[in-house]
Amino acid sequence: MAAAIASGLIRQKRQAREQHLDRPSTNRRRKSPNKNKGLCNGNLVDIFSKVRIFGLRKRRLRRQDPQLKGIVTRLYCRQGYYLQMNPDGSLDGTKDDSSNSSLFNLIPVGLRVVAIQSVKTGLYIAMNGEGHLYTSELFTAECKFKESVFENYYVIYSSMLYRQQESGRAWFLGLNKEGQAMKGNRVKKTKPAAHFLPKPLEADKNTLEAGR
Repeated sequence: MAAAIASGLIRQKRQAREQHLDRPSTNRRRKSPNKNKGLCNGNLVDIFSKVRIFGLRKRRLRRQDPQLKGIVTRLYCRQGYYLQMNPDGSLDGTKDDSSNSSLFNLIPVGLRVVAIQSVKTGLYIAMNGEGHLYTSELFTAECKFKESVFENYYVIYSSMLYRQQESGRAWFLGLNKEGQAMKGNRVKKTKPAAHFLPKPLEADKNTLEAGR
């Protein structure tokens, strides 16, 4: 009898142990839906941040477009002078065909519209509302010149902003017989003062740096 009771107790303990092993553990950690959601949101934030950075890079590249280098050239005036920009920013003519002060970047900024930038100083040629030529550190609307081919392949440069109010005659870039810069409203396109012959050159880095 005692043996039967002992055997029954042993059997009950064994069954209880087996049931306990078969029962799924309640201590197992469940995956938190909030955690997965957080990871998902984190991935989305990472993706959006990358897209934003890429967009900013494209904007920065676009902002640099106006600063593209143009064709390095000398502008020979029909008066017998090369247009030059002196270290102080003043403009006049020189007969020296190898002067670094006469090197300019002709930068396209529109359809037959250019900006004229000195290679040596980095300044732009501009014309104000009174027709006076001056130099500017920044590229502005007064730095835009319309480029037109005249007779005998000479080129004339006129202000995109200013002209005679009554007649509508354009104001031109020009040098007088003494090689001095003229007021744009006193330069006529039919006169040698307004006629320039661009002479492009393939300037290497050493030549450009020597002129700075």
